[in-house]
Amino acid sequence: MKNLLGLFVLPLLVVAAHAKLNVVVTTPDLASIAREIGGDQIELTALARPTEDPHFVDAKPSFIVKLNKAGVLLEGGAELEIGWLPPLLQGARNPKIQSGTPGYVLCNEGITMLEVPATLDRSKGDVHASGNPHFMSDPANGKIVAKHIASAFCQLDPKSCDVFKANLISFENRLDAKLSEWRKLLAPHKGKEVVTYHNYWIYFAKAFDLKMDLYLEPKPGIPPTPAHLAEVIAKMRSDNIKLIVVQPYQNRKTAETVASHTGGAVLDWPSFPMTNKETQSYLDWMDFLVKSLAKSFEEKK
Repeated sequence: MKNLLGLFVLPLLVVAAHAKLNVVVTTPDLASIAREIGGDQIELTALARPTEDPHFVDAKPSFIVKLNKAGVLLEGGAELEIGWLPPLLQGARNPKIQSGTPGYVLCNEGITMLEVPATLDRSKGDVHASGNPHFMSDPANGKIVAKHIASAFCQLDPKSCDVFKANLISFENRLDAKLSEWRKLLAPHKGKEVVTYHNYWIYFAKAFDLKMDLYLEPKPGIPPTPAHLAEVIAKMRSDNIKLIVVQPYQNRKTAETVASHTGGAVLDWPSFPMTNKETQSYLDWMDFLVKSLAKSFEEKK
C-alpha cells in the first residue's frame, strides 16, 4: 500500500515543484515584455487585443475567470485601463492581485511620465492624472519596465529568479543593440513633424527627436471636427508636414481626407506588438515603427 501511495504522491510533488507563475497582463506591449522575462516559467494571458483601443477594452466575463486564477497582474499604472479594469478586479475576488500586494504590479513605476496635468480638467479631453499612459513607445521605458517585471517575478517565484535575471540581461542586450540602429535610421530626420490621430506617440517623439504634437483630435479622446481639421490642414501646408499616423482602431478615412488636401501620406502604425506578422515581439514592434517611419520620410522628401 505504501508503495502504491508513493506512485501517486511523487508525480504530484513533481508537478507542484514546476508550477508556473500565472501572469495576467492588461495590454500586449506589457505582455510582450513579460514573455521576454518570464519565458517558459510563466503562463501568460493578455486582456486587450493588439488592434483594440486600450482605453475602451471589451471587458468580457471570461476576464474575471482569468483574473481569479492569476498569481500576478501587470497593468500600466497610469489610468489607461481605468475605464474597464476595476470592475473586473472587483468581480475576480482574488486577494493575490489586489492593490498593495506583490502580485499587483504597476509597470509605470520608475518611468518619467509626460503630460502630467497640474490640475484635472475634463474640458481638456481624456487626460490622466498620472500623465500620458502610452509610455511604452520609448524603448528606454521598455527597458525600465523589463527590470520592474523581472524584480516582481523574482519576488513571486524566487526559485526561477536566476532564469528571470538571465532573460532580462538577454533582452537588455538585444534592445541596446537595436536602439543604436534605430537612432541611426532616424537621425537624418531629427526635428521633422508628423501628424497623429491621438496624442499616443509623444514618448516615441521624445526618444527620437521628432515632433508629433499636431493631432487630428481637437482634444484627447474627442472626435475630429471640421473646424479643427481645417486648422490641421492649414498647419500641414504652412509647415510642409507630409505624414499622418493612424492606428488600427482609428478612422483612416479622416486621415486620408486630410492627406488629400496637403499632398501628404497616411502611415498605418500598430499600437502594440502582435498586430501583424512583422510585430511578434516588443523589439519587432519598435523595429517596424522606426523603419516604416524612416522609409516614409525618404519617400516624402
